[in-house]
Amino acid sequence: MRIRTKSSRTNVENFTLNLASMIDVTFLLLIFFMVTTVLIRPEDRLTPLLKTRSDETAAQQDFQPQRIEVLIMEGLPTYRLSDQQFTISTDLQAALMPLPKEPGIFINVEDQVPIGFAVGALQAAHDAGFTKVTYVPVS
Repeated sequence: MRIRTKSSRTNVENFTLNLASMIDVTFLLLIFFMVTTVLIRPEDRLTPLLKTRSDETAAQQDFQPQRIEVLIMEGLPTYRLSDQQFTISTDLQAALMPLPKEPGIFINVEDQVPIGFAVGALQAAHDAGFTKVTYVPVS
């Protein structure tokens, strides 16, 4: 910003300001604030996945998450769904079919399991109709 003095005929000094740089800075700040503004919904307005249920439905629900464990048992990679054990992903898929799909499913995979068996569990859950599949590595 430059400040110049102009002398007039009456020898009174007048100051003039160059406002072009001030306007540039204002627009740069405006663009900065527009770009850095976060446009997502606040967390307090998000809908929770857990919903309240009536008393008779809550009595039937055991509140245990649906979980597939992929682990090594007796030297073989095994899928465990509650008390059932499978070594083939198609058998696991058949066991997943009657389960409710809305709450989703967790897949816990131990470190020693080959990646093919972990992918087989994910694929079996997807093929059984689950849309909410959560992969949880266990170390």
